[in-house]
Amino acid sequence: MNDRRQRKSSSRRPRVSAKAAATLDWAGEESTGQFDPPSLKHFLMEARAPAELFGGLASFFVDHWFPRGDGHPIVVFPGMGASDRSTLLLRRFLRKLGYRVYGWEQGLNLGPRHGVLSRCRDRVHEINERYDRKVTLIGWSLGGIYAREMAKLEPDRVRQVVTLASPFAGSPHATNAYPLFRLLTGHHVHHEPGLLDRIREAPPVPSTSIFSRTDGIVSWVCSVQNPAPQSENIQLAASHFGIGFNPLALFAIADRLAQHEGAWQPFEIRGLRKLLFSAFGA
Repeated sequence: MNDRRQRKSSSRRPRVSAKAAATLDWAGEESTGQFDPPSLKHFLMEARAPAELFGGLASFFVDHWFPRGDGHPIVVFPGMGASDRSTLLLRRFLRKLGYRVYGWEQGLNLGPRHGVLSRCRDRVHEINERYDRKVTLIGWSLGGIYAREMAKLEPDRVRQVVTLASPFAGSPHATNAYPLFRLLTGHHVHHEPGLLDRIREAPPVPSTSIFSRTDGIVSWVCSVQNPAPQSENIQLAASHFGIGFNPLALFAIADRLAQHEGAWQPFEIRGLRKLLFSAFGA
């Protein structure tokens, strides 16, 4: 009977595609259970977000330690159920570094309802044409999926994409926010053939995914890109609700933005960075 139960239990485990398995091999994790939402332990660790907010505020006083770039325009997309207020600290910090930074200006992000993505596209057009320069897109959680999709639609207008704890890979069920997504949008993602494959596809511009294995909302494997010449992953310790103002995330974003256009290189973990990102990247 025990053998029968084990066979029944194992048959319920989600199958892992070769592509997903390769990603997990790169990340150094076993593939079993990759579609499970974050554990209760990690969910409770979301309580550290206020400490990350304090760290983000403190970063304003040491901004001279952060890399600076050419001041090109940036659009920031908020996460599910959030508005531009949630990205205010991030946008103000990047302005202090000399960039021209804008919110998405669509109020609360209630999911990809009718007209949302077309207005996102209009926003990218507007900022690109205002400065006659390519725009960097930064997206937090669901906002990162919007950013990646805009880069696919407008590669000639987008300089690079940076996502923060965005679930663009893996299963939509591997998030503790999926019930909220269904409630707000009425969508069952698995009922839309081909959608997940399109979302997983990397944009044709440099893209950086910043993620945390201790994310309490999104399973970290859903935020890992397959290694590619223009795609990278940066791991650090952060909560889902605090990653947008986590000091290490701010530093990584500043470093990515500071690169010369057309000369993108992967993030280097060396010197003090190696100490910080190794010590706090688990």
